[in-house]
Amino acid sequence: MKNGSAMTVTMKKTTLIYDASCPVCSKTVKWIEKNEVKDSFLMLPCGSDSLNMQFPAVDRAACSQAIHLVLPDGTIVRGEKALPEIFKRLRRYRLIAVLFRLPGAAIVSRILYRWFADRRYRVSKFFHMSR
Repeated sequence: MKNGSAMTVTMKKTTLIYDASCPVCSKTVKWIEKNEVKDSFLMLPCGSDSLNMQFPAVDRAACSQAIHLVLPDGTIVRGEKALPEIFKRLRRYRLIAVLFRLPGAAIVSRILYRWFADRRYRVSKFFHMSR
């Protein structure tokens, strides 16, 4: 408190932009919501009408190919580069973010993320997932 008045601190959330038509993506978003540090994320489907207004720098076609995060400072990270930022904001999973700093982790995560992202609809069918 300063001079007897309550100070208000407004913390901007990290916005996670995802492909809501993808069952794997939708289930992952639900898992993130369940495990996030309270109010860390704002979830925004890639097909949302407000996407272009809120984040004109995010291409709709690109966000249907990879997750995008808009960090509180306005920085946009996508795909495998978003993963450590997501893990930093999850309860009980924060330490996983450290693994992305290991030597070679960037290369491995890029390859694995791209492989999975390109096959996510087939993976969802294999596991009989629905949105």
